[in-house]
Amino acid sequence: MKIGVISADVASEHRVAITPDAVKKLSKLGFEVVIESGAGQAAYYSDEMYQSAGASIAKNGMAVISQSKIIATVHDLPVDAVDGLSSGQIVVGMLDPYRNTQLDTYAAKGVTAFAMELLPRTLSRAQNMDILSSQANLAGYKAVLLAANEYSRPFPMFMTSAGTVKPAKVVILGVGVAGLQAIATAKRLGAVVEASDLRPAAKEQVESLGGKWLDVPMSEEESEKSKATGGYAWTPSEQYIKDQAAVVDKALSNADIVITTAQIPGRQAPRLVHQATLDKMKAGSVLIDMAAGTGGNVEGSVPNQTTTTDNGVRIVGAANIPSMLAAQSSDLYANNLVNFITTLIAPTATDDNSENGTIKNEVTGSDLALQLDMEDEIQGALAVTHDNQVRLAKR
Repeated sequence: MKIGVISADVASEHRVAITPDAVKKLSKLGFEVVIESGAGQAAYYSDEMYQSAGASIAKNGMAVISQSKIIATVHDLPVDAVDGLSSGQIVVGMLDPYRNTQLDTYAAKGVTAFAMELLPRTLSRAQNMDILSSQANLAGYKAVLLAANEYSRPFPMFMTSAGTVKPAKVVILGVGVAGLQAIATAKRLGAVVEASDLRPAAKEQVESLGGKWLDVPMSEEESEKSKATGGYAWTPSEQYIKDQAAVVDKALSNADIVITTAQIPGRQAPRLVHQATLDKMKAGSVLIDMAAGTGGNVEGSVPNQTTTTDNGVRIVGAANIPSMLAAQSSDLYANNLVNFITTLIAPTATDDNSENGTIKNEVTGSDLALQLDMEDEIQGALAVTHDNQVRLAKR
């Protein structure tokens, strides 16, 4: 039973879905792995490294598709690859399901497609499969380095004979995995860091990393509602949203660096920074918009481009930061996929003539077969097509 990997079809994507280390892990499970020649080159994984790990090399993507039971991918497969799929094959990757226009084709072909973004992140057994967290962690770190490179002054305070250099003021909007890593990295570089999130429960996390929480006054009633839900299911009042916008606007007007991290899988990114706020910011200040690829948190941001406003504010549309750390992000992503693929196989009798084929686990010596179970809380949540149907709930 083979797992296949093809090259990314966009120039801006340097990651690869399966790394040589992941090949070794899959081989121990009993899988064979076939890689399109050059698929890992942009992440510094050569064909020779894959061969040494036990993978075979195919000359092109269609050769991979034709012989693979499972196709592991970073993003959705290109159209010609989807055309080459056949009934019973499995596709696993970041498929952007709510914007994916190929789900009907997957279903019609009898392909089972798993969108890793839909992983139930509250399940403890799913934590080692969480591609959003593994990629966001690296992105938060790299976003700060991008800002430092764009900013015309240093981050830390310096005492020199020519005078004192003040530390940079950094504001982080959105305190998820990426935001927390950005806070930690900016602090390590010596900046003064402030942060804001719609969830008041994030305050403790921000302060534990040395950041300052941008506090928004709350009524006693609203505070109790927030605490009762842990801040995650809380729906703030219009007044609270208005008050928070005023607090953020003031902080951004005094900021040197702003990093926005707010993204919602399958939806347009929320607009956090409007033109009116940009007009108040200082010349030379820098905004890193990590959501530029999904609509942007910052008004005027352009994916994969750096633009400058009339008043000298630089906006970096950072649409795919994990790709800038392709070697490490590929390694973590591949581990996430291996952990998920492990849930697709189960012990079977030696004489079981499964139509999906069997594999032999090198460690235990047991025979394993694919076991797709849409009742399983992980498989069922990730499967967007199965049994010739699109299973994705509309948003």
